Formats: sequence, C-alpha cells, structure tokens
Amino acid sequence: MKYWGFLLGKLALGYGVMWVIGRILGAALPDPQPFMMHVPAQPFGYDLGYTVVVLLYWLFAAGLLYLIVWDQRYRCRTCLRRLRMPVVRGSWTHVLLGPPSTEYICLYGHGTLKVAELQITGRQEPDWEPHEDIWTELESFQNTKK
Repeated sequence: MKYWGFLLGKLALGYGVMWVIGRILGAALPDPQPFMMHVPAQPFGYDLGYTVVVLLYWLFAAGLLYLIVWDQRYRCRTCLRRLRMPVVRGSWTHVLLGPPSTEYICLYGHGTLKVAELQITGRQEPDWEPHEDIWTELESFQNTKK
C-alpha cells in the first residue's frame, strides 16, 4: 500500500507543479490583439504564440508524467528505494535458449524485478518477486552445504 501511496503523492506533487506553472503562464501571456473586429473567447488555435506556449506546456506535462511513472517502476515495492545492480540474463544470439532480460535487486533484500528486453509475443510487464527474508535464505543455503 505504501508503494501506491508514494505514486499518488508524486502524481499529486506533479499536478501541483503543473497547476502553478499553468497559472503563471496564464498571467504572463498577453491578451491576443483583435484582428478585423473578431476576438475569440479562447485564443488557442487563433493566436500562434499562445498555441505554441500551450503545446510546450502540455509536452512538459506529458514528459513529467512519464518520468514519474518510469521512476516508480524501478523502486522497491517494500522500502521504496531505487532498485540497483542490474544483471543481464539470457542472450541476444541464442533467443530460443533464454531470451534477454535484466534483473534489478533491492539492496536490502526485499525482492527482485525482472524486465524482459525482448518482447516477441506482446508487451510483457516486469515481474516483481518478493523475498521473505534474505538472511534466512542465506542461512538455508549455508546449511545445505554442510
């Protein structure tokens, strides 16, 4: 639940930032000058300068949304820290034996994220595998060696 709350918090902060920028742009842009006694209610589509500024504003908003979602995908589902240590699995030359993928781990042992690099059959969502307790897993591996 903390994972989704963090995403909602980032989205709310991004919305707040874009709202403030929108208000600043709305106050800073001059009113369009009438041309041949016709003044539209909305200058979007009639005034080139205003239309370009709105286009850039929406491109920036879309880019900000993309960055928020991209950052959230590569965070631990338990502690919200960035996932580290990418390990490449599989091979591009032997796709049938093991398709290429990248694995990221949480430094505190909460889980592993597997991201497929090759998506032949359609979009494959990243696979999050939580680990219960890394220390008990390590102890069990050590006990099996004895």
